[in-house]
Amino acid sequence: MDIYTLHRGTAPLLISLPHDGTALPDDIAARLTDAARGVPDTDWHVSTLYAFARQLGASILAPKYSRYVIDLNRPADDQSLYPGQNTTGLCPTVQFSGEAIYRDGQSPDAAEISRRLATYWQPYHDALSGELERLRGEHGRAVLWEGHSIVSQAPYLFDGRLPDFNLGTAGGASCSPALQQRLAGVLESQADYSFVVDGRFKGGYITRHYASPETGVDAVQLELAQVTYMDERTFEYLPERAQPVQALIRRLLEAALA
Repeated sequence: MDIYTLHRGTAPLLISLPHDGTALPDDIAARLTDAARGVPDTDWHVSTLYAFARQLGASILAPKYSRYVIDLNRPADDQSLYPGQNTTGLCPTVQFSGEAIYRDGQSPDAAEISRRLATYWQPYHDALSGELERLRGEHGRAVLWEGHSIVSQAPYLFDGRLPDFNLGTAGGASCSPALQQRLAGVLESQADYSFVVDGRFKGGYITRHYASPETGVDAVQLELAQVTYMDERTFEYLPERAQPVQALIRRLLEAALA
């Protein structure tokens, strides 16, 4: 089964886009509400947004299937990454709006979740860990960059409007202090976009699990407010709006590779 695409690059940089997928198996799609079938909580167009990174030599890993099938950025045991805050789970049943994903009585049971773990989650993580090991073996180090985006206002998940650029380093634990300072410096040097470091989104399971700065693997998550590069109402990608966002992401990736 075609679970993901992996472009293998030449630089010590792996960009993981775990919420880029939009596909739904027919048997799952048939059980979703009409609204959920449009997979509105996708990290829309992040593959397009990061396509330029191939020029930097980056490896890029992206899934085919929607986070509604399984959330690749959640732990297999579905422990909450943000205790005490509203969030969505391994096989989500609630949209970012707070509305149900499944029709009444159609949510997956434990056996189905186990099947989805084996079919969709494990292959992606095998590819991710394998590519990280390849890069670290070739370069002696690797940077794992988690590329995400989310609607700028989601009251179920957070108050108010999200900053444009949300850099997550698990409170400084997922990368070296020097890297965190370089990235923060890039964001501080510009005035076009608001930003925060380790705010509401500090980094999900992938950032936290694969980070090992002491052995040469730095991990960073960037959560973008979607309004910066697309129309949040229609999900349309807006190239002119996206271009300066890409330029700033390029500066961040170059700093990560420095």
